[in-house]
Amino acid sequence: MTRRILVVGGVAGGATTAAQLRRLDEECEIVMFEKDEHISFGNCGMPYFIGDIIKERDHLFAADPKSMKEKLNIDVRVFNEVLSIDRNEKSIKVKDLRSKEEYHENYDFLVLAPGAAPFLPPINGLKESRHFVLRNIEDMDRIKEFLETRHPASCSIIGGGFIGIEMAENLSALGMDVNLIEASPHLMGVLDEDMSEMIEKEVREHGVNVFLNDGVQKVDDKGVIITQRANEIHSDFIIVATGVRPQTRLAEEAGLSIGKTGGIKVNEYMQTSDSSIYAVGDAVESKSAISGKPVRIPLAWPAHRQSYIAAKHLTGDPIRFKGLLGTSVVKIFSLTAASTGLNEKQLLEENIAFHTVAHTGKSHAGYYPGAERVSIKMHFSEESGRILGAQIIGGEGVDKRIDILAACINGNVTADRLQEIETAYSPPYSSPKDLINIIGYKAESMLKNKHQD
Repeated sequence: MTRRILVVGGVAGGATTAAQLRRLDEECEIVMFEKDEHISFGNCGMPYFIGDIIKERDHLFAADPKSMKEKLNIDVRVFNEVLSIDRNEKSIKVKDLRSKEEYHENYDFLVLAPGAAPFLPPINGLKESRHFVLRNIEDMDRIKEFLETRHPASCSIIGGGFIGIEMAENLSALGMDVNLIEASPHLMGVLDEDMSEMIEKEVREHGVNVFLNDGVQKVDDKGVIITQRANEIHSDFIIVATGVRPQTRLAEEAGLSIGKTGGIKVNEYMQTSDSSIYAVGDAVESKSAISGKPVRIPLAWPAHRQSYIAAKHLTGDPIRFKGLLGTSVVKIFSLTAASTGLNEKQLLEENIAFHTVAHTGKSHAGYYPGAERVSIKMHFSEESGRILGAQIIGGEGVDKRIDILAACINGNVTADRLQEIETAYSPPYSSPKDLINIIGYKAESMLKNKHQD
């Protein structure tokens, strides 16, 4: 008998799960429900479309309902919102948002990929102000239309994480005066404080007004932001980039377990507390590959990997999800910042004993033109030498080096053995002894001294 698998939500989690299911099982019936218009798009590219770096809007789209039907025989229903789950009947209640019709669909298995929604902090006057969030294509289109029709001269961005910094760069490139407001003492909370300071310097040097350790108290009736330090910040509009919250209503109302981080609790095969229901993507609670503790990391790679894990288990060829490092990279004007694993603050909170090694050098051979400064900072276990986390900031080659370190963590390569990594060398790309090798030599000395004490 043909199995019926319903997928709630599209984009990285839902659309990828549906596509993987079809590639692994040609016979099952797959129906995907998406309450918005678009099912698969590059949301990480949205700031760059707003900033006119990506010129063609259509280039952001990976698939649409027609192509999913023609190529993969997947029934995709956009503008269809799933209202509730009846676990006893193994059915969902759906509302067609265009016709307003409500109907039920039965399932053998259900995959939840509801994603996360922008968090709008409870700031007096914010909801009444001219503000935007950026989470989906509709949000992007609203911002783009505002820029093209109103020609604003200035913007205030609340939040100094990934989206906040990317929007600061792109709006600055359009000639706007940009204010970046962050309640914590530093930008980019995934970084250690000393590494974050490099980011702050870069952002300020490109003309962005940065307000740190200064949250927003209120927005007055003229749209002026009043901060907790009594700064008055005038701008034509506001971007709210204060993070996201998992959309767990469906799961909660169905009685599924919710984890400590607020995400849907799943096992190593992405099954929820109901074995017939799976969950993937930004709404899911995962575990740290370093500490084993619950984490929620709303990034693209985790969503794609979780989708594959769920599809493999649904099709009878299970593999385990081993946890997340939270590997990330972001462009900040002329710099690139990347991180993987735990930072200093997290290690201290977890009471994990660690050494730290750091090195600053050139991205490639110094005598070859264009060599850029690159700084690496790595934390590793005092006892075992296990790599616990790393951060890299600089010019070219940051991304490839953070990927090497992430691979080494997954492969249980200890910090001292980084000296053994045989990196590709040519003067335009690297040095005979790469920056990765150098921190390996430094780590070896620290571990040797520790064991001799």
